[in-house]
Amino acid sequence: MTIAIRGATGGDVAAIDALLRSSFAQPREAQLVQQLCIDGDMVLTLVADDDETGKLAGMVAFSRMEVEIDGKAIAAVALAPVAVADSHRSQGVGEALIASGLKHLGDAGAMLAFVLGEPGYYERFGFSADWASGFASPYAGDYFMALPLQDGAMPCGTRGQAAHAAAFAQLSREL
Repeated sequence: MTIAIRGATGGDVAAIDALLRSSFAQPREAQLVQQLCIDGDMVLTLVADDDETGKLAGMVAFSRMEVEIDGKAIAAVALAPVAVADSHRSQGVGEALIASGLKHLGDAGAMLAFVLGEPGYYERFGFSADWASGFASPYAGDYFMALPLQDGAMPCGTRGQAAHAAAFAQLSREL
């Protein structure tokens, strides 16, 4: 299997929606992506195409966050959601999408990426609850992790505020 990772386009909307609805038990993640786009909070959406079939193998989304350190705003993103088609799971598609997105955002100047997820999965990319522990957030805890995207630009234990886009609050109210 060969995949090609690229930025999502308007022509991918239906396939991304279908992938999200088939990957999760509830339609919440599909609705989250829709709302992030409507609100203008989507920063980057990448898709993985299966070169053999031409079908969508996976997707990852990164959205804008409002993050402050010592009262100063910094560029930060939230990683969510990531989805991989059943036929492409356990083949590195999700990892490739996440790594590509993090590199792109770091190259573009983003300082921090946050994720709310399983530590055993996200720690392989460098995410850590220790990096996020200094940030006030309604999602604070062991599953709230951060990753500095600019080497050495931020010491661990930095204190500040971290607010996800408004669409996440809507998702939380529905849970």
